[in-house]
Amino acid sequence: MEARRYFLCLAVSLFILTLIFPGYQESLASEVVKSGKVKNVIIMIGDGMGPQSVGLLNAYAKYAPKSIYADQGRTTATEKLIKASVLGMAYHEAAYVLVTDSAASASQIATGKRALSETVGLDQDGNSAETILEKAKKMGKSTGLVSDTRLTHATPACFAAHQPHRSMENEIAADILKNNVDVMLSGGLRYWIPKDASDKDSEIHKKLKARTGGKIKIKSKRKDSRNLLDEAESAGYELAFTSDQLKKAEGKKLLGLFGYSAIPYRIDLDLDAPDRTVPTLKEMAMKALGVLSENDKGFFLMLESGLIDWSGHDNDAGTLLHEMTRFDETLASVYDWVKDRNDTLLIVTADHETGGFGFSYTRKDIPQAEDFPGEAFKDVKFAPRFNFGHYELLDKLYAQKISYRKMTEIFDALPEDQQTSKALVEIVNRNTEFPITQTDADAILAREKNEYYVKGHKYLKAETFPKINDFKEFYVYGEELRWDLLGRAVAKHQNVVWSTGTHTNTPVPLIVYGPTQISEKFGRLLHTTEWAQMAIDALIVAE
Repeated sequence: MEARRYFLCLAVSLFILTLIFPGYQESLASEVVKSGKVKNVIIMIGDGMGPQSVGLLNAYAKYAPKSIYADQGRTTATEKLIKASVLGMAYHEAAYVLVTDSAASASQIATGKRALSETVGLDQDGNSAETILEKAKKMGKSTGLVSDTRLTHATPACFAAHQPHRSMENEIAADILKNNVDVMLSGGLRYWIPKDASDKDSEIHKKLKARTGGKIKIKSKRKDSRNLLDEAESAGYELAFTSDQLKKAEGKKLLGLFGYSAIPYRIDLDLDAPDRTVPTLKEMAMKALGVLSENDKGFFLMLESGLIDWSGHDNDAGTLLHEMTRFDETLASVYDWVKDRNDTLLIVTADHETGGFGFSYTRKDIPQAEDFPGEAFKDVKFAPRFNFGHYELLDKLYAQKISYRKMTEIFDALPEDQQTSKALVEIVNRNTEFPITQTDADAILAREKNEYYVKGHKYLKAETFPKINDFKEFYVYGEELRWDLLGRAVAKHQNVVWSTGTHTNTPVPLIVYGPTQISEKFGRLLHTTEWAQMAIDALIVAE
C-alpha cells in the first residue's frame, strides 16, 4: 500500500512539474519509467536479425547518398530506441546443440525454458511448457500474435501451441485457436480452411474467394474437412482478409489472415497501389495495440518481423535491406506508442542470426589512386590496396526492384522452351544494379537437373555448386538454393559475404525499454531463457 501511495505521489509530482516548467516535459518519459511495475509486455522479434543486419540498416541510413533516412537526421528508429533503452546481447542455442532453429528459439523465448530443436512450446524433455502468452491469459490480460510470415510458422506458433515438430501446422492452427488468443494477424490461410476448399467448384472455395476479394490463393494444406474459420467465428472472432477489412474491424477478438503463405516481401509490395489489399506489418502492429490496450488489466503481444530471416536464408542482400526498413518502420510506431507510458515493457531482439551477412573488403575493382588535401599526401596519392566498399553500393542495394524469389517466379512463368540462362540474365539484370553473366545463370539453372530427396526434403548434388562446392553442406533447403546461388554470384559486386544459407550462433541484440528497475537487469549477455524468464517475472510481479 505504501509503495502504491509513493508511486501515485511521484506521478502527480511529475505532472505538476511539467506544468510549472514546460521544458521539463522532454525528460518526463525517462523519469516515469523508473517505477518497477508493468501491465503490458511487448516482445518484438526480428527473426534472423543479427548484429550485421542492424549494421546494414545503420550503414544505409548514415551513408547512402539517397537514403530514405536523409530527412530524418539519418537516424533509424532502432538507433533512437537503443539510445533510450538498456542494451544487452542474447545467445540462443537450443538444448544440447550449438545452433538453434526458429522453433526451438521461439519456444525458449515463450517459456523461459530450454527447448529441443524444431519443437513447438515444449521443454528440453519434450513436455508442454506454459508460455508467457498463456500466463498472461490466465491473469485476465489480452493476448496477441502478429507476424508477416504465417500464423502457424515457428515463431508465432511457439507462444500458443505445443507440438513435437514445427511442420505440424494443421495441428498448430487448432492449438492456437483453442488458446483463445485475442488478436491474431498474419498469413497462412491454407492451414485454416478445409481440404474441400482446394476444389474450385466447391461452395467453400467460391465463398472464400469472395471474402478475400480474390487476392489470396485458395488452396488448403489440411488433410481433413475442418474449417477453422467457421470455428473462429463461432468463438466470437471477427475475420479479416484484406487491409480494408482490418481497418474496419471493431471486435475485441480478431483473426486476420492476409496471405496463402507469408505476406509478400516489402520489396515486392507496392505500398502506394490503390488496390493494395495486404496490410503492412506496421498497420497490423498498430491495430493489435489498439485492440489489446482496451483491456484495463493489460496485455501481452508478440510481434514478429519474420522475413528478415527468409531474405537471409536466400542470401538476398537487397531484400534484406528492405526487410530491415520494414522492421524499423514498424518499430518507430511501436516506440511512439510506448515511450510516454510507464506501464509497458518493450523487448526488441532476435531469435538467432541468419545467413552470416556482412560487408567485407575485396581485391575486386580496386579504386584508382587519388589526390587528398592532407599534408601526408603532398607528394603521393591516396591509394588503398583493396576495395573497401563505396557508399553508392548502399543505394544500389536499395534500388533492387524485386526479391530473388520474385525474379525466379517470373522466370518459372515463362513457357518451358523460353526458360533459358539468357532469359534469367535478362530478368535479374533488369531488376538489380548488380548484373550476372550467362555463366552465373548456367550455374544457377544447373540445380534443375541435380535434385535428390531425403525424407521428403529436396537437396542438390555437389556438382550443382561449382562456386560454393566447399560449403555445400550449409545450403540445405531445396527451393532456396536457387536464390542462394544468385546471391553468391552477385556478392562480389556488392562487397558482401555470406557465411551460410542457414543460421549461426552469433549473439543477437537485446534492446529493452521500460521501468528502469526492470529494464536495467537486461543490460548484459544473457541466454534467451534467462531474459525470457525475466520478462515473465516482470509480467507476474506486476500483478
